[in-house]
Amino acid sequence: MKKERVIVIGGGFAGLAAAKRVQEAGYDVTVLEKRDRFGGKWSSWTDEDGDVIETGLHVYFGAYEEIYELMKDIGIYDRIQWKEHVLTYTLADGERFEFRTMNAPSPLHLLPAVFQNRYFSWKEKLTLVKALGPIIFGTESYYAKCDNLSYQAWHRNWGIADRMLSKMFLPMTLALKFLPPEAISARVVLDVAGMFLRQNHASKMGFLDGAPDDRFTGPLVEHLRQRGATMRSEAKVAEVETRADGRVSAILLDSGERVVGDQYIFALPIHNLKRLMPERWKAEPYFDNLNQFEGVPVISMQMWFDRQISGIDNILFNPDGIIPVYADMANTTPAYYNEGKSRFQFVVAPAIELMDLSDEALIRRVRADVDSTFPDTAPDATMIKATIVRIPNSVYWPKPGTDKFRPSQASPIPNVAIAGGYTRQKFYDSMEGAVRSGNRAGDAAIARLRGESVAVSPAPTQRFTAQPA
Repeated sequence: MKKERVIVIGGGFAGLAAAKRVQEAGYDVTVLEKRDRFGGKWSSWTDEDGDVIETGLHVYFGAYEEIYELMKDIGIYDRIQWKEHVLTYTLADGERFEFRTMNAPSPLHLLPAVFQNRYFSWKEKLTLVKALGPIIFGTESYYAKCDNLSYQAWHRNWGIADRMLSKMFLPMTLALKFLPPEAISARVVLDVAGMFLRQNHASKMGFLDGAPDDRFTGPLVEHLRQRGATMRSEAKVAEVETRADGRVSAILLDSGERVVGDQYIFALPIHNLKRLMPERWKAEPYFDNLNQFEGVPVISMQMWFDRQISGIDNILFNPDGIIPVYADMANTTPAYYNEGKSRFQFVVAPAIELMDLSDEALIRRVRADVDSTFPDTAPDATMIKATIVRIPNSVYWPKPGTDKFRPSQASPIPNVAIAGGYTRQKFYDSMEGAVRSGNRAGDAAIARLRGESVAVSPAPTQRFTAQPA
């Protein structure tokens, strides 16, 4: 008897997680990825000098769960290098401050962060303390209301010191979504901050011990292949063919090949999904709501030096200049050890203001920030090399008022599910969010293959039926 077949469009972590979920349920899986490599936003490659270049800075948080379950399933969880549980802020002119917690029930575990921090005045810290209640104990309905505000507006409405906005929360929002506080929904910041403040371990951070393609994506792809999945790179989708009732009949590739399945999972960045969306779907609220979302541009820079500039083995935050979050990967990642020389990976943000700058101008600005941040070591160092990765559309933009438009992974089309950070799950566009959305898209496809009904949000109109195909 022929197995039913699921086609996954997109080979990033959402697509790979969905493929694993479906394969484990006993169905045939084909993954179509337009690039020459899998991994999406968390991919890597080797340049002409033999150096590994990563798409971006990848950090694992203690709050994650499902990505760790996946890693344990394929035997690679021990490749995470956990770091000291401290948030380190590095500022211009060599200034520093830290936030530490202790092993105690929430919110008592935050006492060291309040009492040991000497950068902010007591008056400034007390303005934040009075707002901890809604952050830590806010209900879902409260967070939903906060989506109508930017984080900057919420911060100021509560009377929290502006210096905390510019020095502590600015790099946080740029790390989360590559956007400043005035451009991001308060809900996103409160969701993440609340999680970190409620759970003592949630903000603990770790790094993979080597290149994503070698240490994570590659083993995951091989795991799928060995169990019978068809993994196709350089398979760009040209069109989604549909029947009269809106169901997908086939995926048409650029080559002219038609790929046919029983269920289809679209695990694509929002701009690519909108590009492929068939016309007959667009009147349905579920798909029309996706027009509320757009991608955020992202810039990542790697910079090598002839000596060690930073001795810190952890993620670093910087509210000054254009390197809000970064790490010396020669310290954090064993495979990138550089014989006592620094090899930085920077998030350069907000990229929306920097995309049109030349490589030379970007390198000059980042180098100036490094010199200012490490005045005792950086100015005398020679930069050996710098590489820049620009992604015009990466994570989705959570503008104030748009969270209500995030859809379920099950769509109103009976043979279509969708995965991605913009679909509804609490970890947004993180690695955990990608895996969670992929798992839920896989579950929706499995349920429909088994003849079970699934919940669709927003609820479908009569134009499509949400019942099993």
